[in-house]
Amino acid sequence: MLLLCIVFSARAATPGPVSADQVLKQVEAAARSHVARQAEASGLSEPQFSVAVSPGTRPLSACGQALTVEAVDTRLVGRMRFAAVCAGTAGWRYEFVVRATLSARVAVMAQDVPAGRPLADEDVLLERHEVPSMGDIISLPQDVVGLSGKRPLRSGEVLRMALLTSPVLVKRGDAVRIVARREQIEVSMSGEALDAGAKGATIRVRNPNGTVLRTRVTGAATVEPVDVPMSANPQTD
Repeated sequence: MLLLCIVFSARAATPGPVSADQVLKQVEAAARSHVARQAEASGLSEPQFSVAVSPGTRPLSACGQALTVEAVDTRLVGRMRFAAVCAGTAGWRYEFVVRATLSARVAVMAQDVPAGRPLADEDVLLERHEVPSMGDIISLPQDVVGLSGKRPLRSGEVLRMALLTSPVLVKRGDAVRIVARREQIEVSMSGEALDAGAKGATIRVRNPNGTVLRTRVTGAATVEPVDVPMSANPQTD
């Protein structure tokens, strides 16, 4: 949602008069500023970009009043649309195609990994690649460590979150370790998983007393309580 707000609210105003040549420069400046803000909001690592404005076929006029440049469509940095709007009763509106080339250091596969196998630190590295769109880009290798591919992942492949999933760390019926931590105190006990879940998922676990707890999966066969017991069923011999 943050990116959508940036995409459709980008607007720059310049007091008139503005010559025809300056209109193109204002559009380029607005586009450069927009791409820079998007790259920062997306958390891209060491972004580099260039911007080129296509003037179009309509004759471009000077603007004697205030000139506003608006982002119309910036979903793909390789082909964006910006509009220059000249205020006043004799004003005009021109749309321009702006092509940006953007690259950044992004997460790529260091080696082949089969589908379903959790990624380790040595499986992922950062390389500079062209970024056609800023959604779903991974700039920190640690963000994907522990996730697994929905399909086999190949060496050199640029990683995207759409390719990855959280592996199931706890299956229904598994014996699990319930770990509760508070400040420097840690208490643990055994339990039985009543649901399956990936890391971060909330599942039900029955403790040795028969109490059913809502817990969060923290690792393989390990969970932590997320609130007070949701029900109780004392165990009988």
